[in-house]
Order: sequence, then C-alpha cells, then structure tokens
Amino acid sequence: MDKLLEIERSIIKKYRNNIWKKFIRAVVDYKLIEPNDNIAVCISGGKDSMLLAKCMQELKKHGKFDFGLKFIVMDPGYAKPNRELIESNLKLLNIDAEIFETNIFNAVTEITDSPCYLCARMRRGYLYKKAQSLGCNKIALGHHFDDVIETVLLSMFYGAEFKTMMPKLHSTNHKGMELIRPLYYVKEADIKHWQTYNGLKFLQCACKFTEGLATGKISGKRTEIKNLISSLREINENVDINIFRSLCSVNLSTILGYKKDNKTISFLDYYDKISD
Repeated sequence: MDKLLEIERSIIKKYRNNIWKKFIRAVVDYKLIEPNDNIAVCISGGKDSMLLAKCMQELKKHGKFDFGLKFIVMDPGYAKPNRELIESNLKLLNIDAEIFETNIFNAVTEITDSPCYLCARMRRGYLYKKAQSLGCNKIALGHHFDDVIETVLLSMFYGAEFKTMMPKLHSTNHKGMELIRPLYYVKEADIKHWQTYNGLKFLQCACKFTEGLATGKISGKRTEIKNLISSLREINENVDINIFRSLCSVNLSTILGYKKDNKTISFLDYYDKISD
C-alpha cells in the first residue's frame, strides 16, 4: 500500500476511536468549524500539528460542508536540519504548506525572564498576521487533551489561578480572527502511537532553551506536571479525565472568588444574599 494512503487510512480506520472520533467530537461540541470558514492550520513541524493537518485534510474531503483550508509553517530561525525535516515531512504527507521566515529565536535569545512565554506570544502574532494575509478568519493549533489538563495544574501550582486552554478564542489583537484547537479531546499517547505505527519522525522543540528536554538535560515546568499526572494515573487511571471534567462543572457557590471581564468577584459580595 502506498505510504501516504496507509498513513491517511490509519487515522480514520486503526485510530478511528482514539483520534478521528475525538477530533470530530471536539469540532462538533465546540462548533470549531462552520460553513465558509477559511482556516489556516499552523504547523510547527511536531507530531501534534502534523496530525492536525492530516485530520483537517480528511475532514475537508469527507465533511458535510465546505470550508477553506490553508497550511502555514513559520520558521522562527530553525537550524538547517530541522527545516529540512519539516520540508521532508510536508512532502511525505502531501501537505501543501507555505513556509515563511521570522527571526523570533534571535529576538528571544537574550531574554532570561519567561523566554518561552514571549516566544509563544510572538509566534502567535506572526501566525495571525500571516493567516489574515491569506484571507483566513481562523487559525488552528495542535494543542491536545494533555496540554489542556497540564495547563490547569501549571496555572494552579505556578500561577495561583484556575484556568486552562480554551477550545476556541477570539483574538484580542487581530479583529475578526479566531483560534481553534480541534485536537482538544485527543490524548498525546494516542498521537505518539499513531506516529510510531506509521514510522514517522517529527521535529521536537528546536530552540536552545528546550532542546535538551528529550535527553533529560533540561527540566521544564510542563515536564514536571506531565510526570506528576503520569504518577497520579498509576493510583487513579481516570485522574486526567477527572481534571478535565472539573473544568466543565465549577461550582461557583463554593469558590472563594473568581474573575469575569477583568473584574474580581469575592464570595463575600453575594454571601449575605444567599439563604440556606
């Protein structure tokens, strides 16, 4: 069987339950894609965004309505071998993507305070701008289920607040643009299985701040949280699902305070108005 066809079939056949159905369910549950949308799928070169690109291709081919699809790759200053790996995978997976260059890596090289945060903000700005220039109204990112629940604990442990990645967001700086995350329900382990099954090699984070994560030379906060959840899963196999479900059932009457529209609301604001 042709390699490309085998890869595409594996998404909707072998991994139908763990990848394809979850991808479709997120699209439907959160109304991520609507008729006449023009969506820019942002490809970093990693396993998540490459899988997202293939899922979006399959949805366009087999979906119930038409929508526009563009694929964009931002090169923030990759080393030549990393750029070549991305280009090779795009060709193998039949993804017609436009690659555009920026100097983000150079811009954050001397930053010591939250360089990853700044890099992510800059990347997103460039992606929105490029998508708009192509006539798109949405950008699609490859964040998955594990990213969502890890962000919950990262926010609690290191940000002192309860929040996560949303399945979709209106851009605050690019009018008329939205960000969507169609892999919202897909677990990282299943993405890795799909990658291994098809014998694919994708780019890992290629900046100097995090390139040592895979070898254990650098430890990041997200890696710490990932390991914590993994250890908790040995005690309770549903711990990650329960974290996710807690996002959908926050009981405001038992919360000390919350924020809405940049306004902080304390339980004391409505305490005397509540009767037993």
